[in-house]
Amino acid sequence: MIIRPKVRGFVCVTAHPTGCAANVQEQIDYVKKQTPVEGGPINVLILGASTGYGLSSRVAAAFGAGANTLGVFFERPSERGRTASPGWYNSVAFEKQAKAAGLYASSINGDAFSKDIKDQTLERIKADMGKVDLVIYSLAAPRRTDPETGEVYKSTLKPIGSNYSNKYLDTDKRTIQMAELDAATDEDIRNTVKVMGGEDWELWIQALKDSDLLSDGCKTVAYDYIGPKVTWPVYKEGTIGRAKLDLRRAKAAINETIGSIDGAAHVAVNKAVVTQASSAIPGVNLYITILFKIMKELGGHEGCIEQMARLFKDRLYNGGEVPVDGLGLIRMDDREMGEAIQNAVAEVWPKVETDTVDELTDFVGYQEEFLRLFGFGVDGVDYQAEVEPEVDFE
Repeated sequence: MIIRPKVRGFVCVTAHPTGCAANVQEQIDYVKKQTPVEGGPINVLILGASTGYGLSSRVAAAFGAGANTLGVFFERPSERGRTASPGWYNSVAFEKQAKAAGLYASSINGDAFSKDIKDQTLERIKADMGKVDLVIYSLAAPRRTDPETGEVYKSTLKPIGSNYSNKYLDTDKRTIQMAELDAATDEDIRNTVKVMGGEDWELWIQALKDSDLLSDGCKTVAYDYIGPKVTWPVYKEGTIGRAKLDLRRAKAAINETIGSIDGAAHVAVNKAVVTQASSAIPGVNLYITILFKIMKELGGHEGCIEQMARLFKDRLYNGGEVPVDGLGLIRMDDREMGEAIQNAVAEVWPKVETDTVDELTDFVGYQEEFLRLFGFGVDGVDYQAEVEPEVDFE
């Protein structure tokens, strides 16, 4: 079949297997052009390994450090002529390339919050890897079922304390609109922390520790985002921000758990990039379009793979101490949050209206990046050619 993008709101409901594979290959090629990561990890578990920072972490570990990788994700395979999710195609392509390079690569598809998937993962590590020396936690989901109680929690994207109003970019209409969000209830906050906070990260590390599957000196990293003040009411100071604070609490708890084996837990604050999630956050997509234009002009623009390659080489495995800020965070957003960049964003933000979107933002680049998430618009791919949507792991 010929597969074309079908965008509905903030989601593209189709994905292109050849385009997704080409995207993965581009990331691999980028990492292979960098100098190898010296003293890097040997066996890596990536939780949330199929898209975004999780996928790029897997590529950086495998092709930058020569690591064996086990990826856990929850993706949809193709069925009845319907395309698979992009994360499915990404993971199939990654495994194929990793195995061709002589690297161990295995994947588990299912709900990483569940006890069943945790048990499957522990058994796979025990059988195939022995122990892991790096655990990447990059899960993002709208809901979570507590493995002990069965209670289902749903995350929300709301401000805390008062209602929120700010402008955002309607990408379908290419217009500037106003977003109105009601303030979160206590239950909204609690549920969001349960889904997006650090509790599940703790459960994973505890399960690995109890099963003696963590190597001495192991590291674990979870990902965070802070962003500029203009987005703080709905992000940093909202329900998602409260969950991210819990992630930092979990970091301290995990450090106590793995301290006896000289392990270390970290939280890395990453740069704003185009994702399905960021597209749906009021104000964030507009900020990203402004940021991209400025960083491309002033320098320092990065996507997921550039940051993860830098995280592995310059932060986690630099031959010395892992550099952190005053809050103990690894700041991969250092270039984004530079004074010159943020001053430029602050100057442009109030000037952006519907008739100045093309002039003041990188709307075109944003749209291109969004479609690339689903395998569309990748150089070298013939989108007029028939392609088989059913692609599976070998």
